[in-house]
Amino acid sequence: MRNQRTFSLEFKRRLVEELLSGESRSVQLCRRHNITASLLYHWKKQYSRGKFNNEPTEEAALKDRVEQLERLVGRLTLENEFLKRGLQHSLNQSQRNGRSSPGSSSSSGMYNGDAN
Repeated sequence: MRNQRTFSLEFKRRLVEELLSGESRSVQLCRRHNITASLLYHWKKQYSRGKFNNEPTEEAALKDRVEQLERLVGRLTLENEFLKRGLQHSLNQSQRNGRSSPGSSSSSGMYNGDAN
């Protein structure tokens, strides 16, 4: 089994900055440091998000914000569905027990449209 290597943030930042500056191509960096291209591009993505004690790019910051908002929308959608099911269950229970629902005309005394 292979030992997993660890790399410092400074090393990762230096490689990504070398790649972004155009000094070296990804193939050269990967061969020189014996790393995979996917690892280098993973570091590049992390770098763009400011994970290496650097300022995130505006695009990455916006992507992070969009992901946060999408998670929030998903959570709120689940909560909304849960509450709808709970309300429907509650209404069904009260109808089974012989009680009318809160919005029905028989218990609220509201006008139901009949001309009597």
